[in-house]
Amino acid sequence: MTDLPGTAAANYCYRHPGRPSFILCQRCGRTICPDCQTQAAVGVICPECMNEQRRSAPRTKPAILTRFSGSGSHPVTSSIIVITVAVFLLQLIPGLGVTDKLLYAGIYSYPGSFEPWRMLTTVFVHSTGLIFHVLLNMYTLWIFGQILEEMLGRWRFLALYLLSGLAGSLGVLFLSDPLVPVVGASGAIFGLMGAFLVIQRRLGGNSTQLLILVGINLVIGFVPGFNIAWQAHVGGLIAGASIGLIFVQTRRIRQQTLQTGLLAGFGVVLLALGFVKFLG
Repeated sequence: MTDLPGTAAANYCYRHPGRPSFILCQRCGRTICPDCQTQAAVGVICPECMNEQRRSAPRTKPAILTRFSGSGSHPVTSSIIVITVAVFLLQLIPGLGVTDKLLYAGIYSYPGSFEPWRMLTTVFVHSTGLIFHVLLNMYTLWIFGQILEEMLGRWRFLALYLLSGLAGSLGVLFLSDPLVPVVGASGAIFGLMGAFLVIQRRLGGNSTQLLILVGINLVIGFVPGFNIAWQAHVGGLIAGASIGLIFVQTRRIRQQTLQTGLLAGFGVVLLALGFVKFLG
């Protein structure tokens, strides 16, 4: 095929001289036909410019990895939800006995049946007879988890969740029949709400709606027939509020060592309380 002179050539795709086009590459200005166009943020670019852009662009993570570890992600919240849902699915498999192995009752803090790890593992199991139990807890965790993980950072948030869950089990230990087993993340989630409530009030935010939400959930726990472990709610709420107070009182950079020490001390106190029935 013969070359096209001057202006005429400019009206044809530089890669396909027989195809007329009036679309220009936004980077190099050459004419490109529809087959050679790649949509960019502003207009279209040609294949050579696209290849150059890809070579010079920084390497990025796949979307699913970015969701868990990239900017604006909430990996701890997401991981807790994934683990909890996975455990719930295992609970549904007959013969595995996952629920019985992970649930908590006060008796497991007494001599002869001492299995203290259940005070934390119970946070990851839920009632298999009511799917809304796990769905509601995970939805609430997602709502508050995103806010608090972003506000506190990953490790502080994880400490808040686990310590609140442990405190929820302590509420069951001291306030419930030791032979009645409990499951669920409600204690840990009430801890998140308690911490958020304290932080909101300290920062001057409007916490009226949250107070109403917490109040409603606490009252529901006392309604006969609902079979809800209100003891775990109370324990988690008290612990979460206490940890939230630690965070707001030690939020300055020079107080980070103090904050870490107070959190560790709080955890030690909870663990010590877990041994009260065993030693007594």
